[in-house]
Amino acid sequence: MQAAATQDVRHNWTLAEVNALYALPFNDLLFQAQSIHRQFFTPNEVQISTLLSIKTGACAEDCKYCPQSGHYNTGLERERLLEVEKVLTQAAAAKAQGASRFCMGAAWSNPKQRDMPYIIEMVKGVKELGLETCMTLGMLDNTQAQMLAGAGLDYYNHNLDTSPEFYGEIITTRSYQDRLDTLSHVRDAGMKVCCGGIVGMGESANDRSALLMQLANLPEHPQSVPINMLVKVKGTPLENVDDLDGFEFIRTIAVARIMLPQSHVRLSAGRSRMNEQMQALCFFAGANSIFYGDKLLTTDNPEANADMQLFAKLGIKPEQRADVSDEAHELALADAINEQVNPPLYHAAQ
Repeated sequence: MQAAATQDVRHNWTLAEVNALYALPFNDLLFQAQSIHRQFFTPNEVQISTLLSIKTGACAEDCKYCPQSGHYNTGLERERLLEVEKVLTQAAAAKAQGASRFCMGAAWSNPKQRDMPYIIEMVKGVKELGLETCMTLGMLDNTQAQMLAGAGLDYYNHNLDTSPEFYGEIITTRSYQDRLDTLSHVRDAGMKVCCGGIVGMGESANDRSALLMQLANLPEHPQSVPINMLVKVKGTPLENVDDLDGFEFIRTIAVARIMLPQSHVRLSAGRSRMNEQMQALCFFAGANSIFYGDKLLTTDNPEANADMQLFAKLGIKPEQRADVSDEAHELALADAINEQVNPPLYHAAQ
C-alpha cells in the first residue's frame, strides 16, 4: 500500500518540481493531495464565504477576462458604491445562511481617499455582526492598507491572475510587480492575504505551474487561495477562448493543495459549469472553501440550495470558525440544510 504523503511548508519550489506534480498519474496525485489535506484540515469541512459587489463596473483596468472593465462593452450596468446600510443588510442575510466570512468587492483600479470612510464603516459593521471580513478593492498603498487593518479587516483579496510570463497577454494597465507590492502592503499591515488566479484563459500548462509556484514562493503563503475557472463573458476578449479540460482543473486544485498545505484552497468562479461529480473530485483533491450564493460579483454561481444538497450527499459540513460557539454553528448548519426543502429568498449579490 502506498504510504501517505507528508508535506512541509516550502517557499522554494522550482518549475520542474511543479510540472512533475502535474505529470503524476491522476489517482496518485489525488491520493497525495488528500493525504496532505488531512494533515492540516478537518477533511469533511468546507469554509463558506459570501461575496457582494459593493461597486460594479467602469473599472479602469483592461483585464481581458473581466466584464467590469470599462474597456469592453459587456452590457453590464454600472453602479455606484453601495450605501453602508445596504451592505450590512446583505451581510446579516449571509450570516443567517451559514456564511462565516463576508467578502466585499469593488471594481476599482485602487480605492479613492473619498471612499475610504465608507469602506471603513462597512468593515466595522460586518465585524460587529460576528463575520470574518474580506475586501478586494484593487491596488493599495501602505497607508490604505494600514487604515483597513485598523478598522479590523481580516483578509484582503488581490489575485496574481496568471504566471508572470503570460500576464502581459491578459492585463496591460497594471504590472505584476504592482500586484506583488499590494500583497506586501497587506502583509505588512498584519492582514491575511487572499490570493490566487484564473485558469482557462488560453495559458499553457507551464503557465499554470508558474502561477502556483509564484503563490507558493511568496514570503508567506496566502491564507486563502481562490482558483477560478474562466467564465467566458460576451464582449470580453476571452469570450471565445477554448475551454480548459476538467481533469486539468482538478489537477490544478490538487497541486495547489500539495504546494500550499496550510491554505484554504477555494473553488471560486466557474463552479456553475461544474457538475456535482467534478465538484466532489475538487473537494477530494483538497478544495475546502467555496463562495455561497448565486452570484460572484457579476457572474453566475450555483444556487445556495444546490450547494447544501451537494454537501448533504457528500457528508460535508460548513467549517466552523474558532470564535463561534458550537451551539451557534450547529444551529446555522441545521438551518442551512433544512432550507434544501424551503430555499430562502436571498441573493448574495444584486
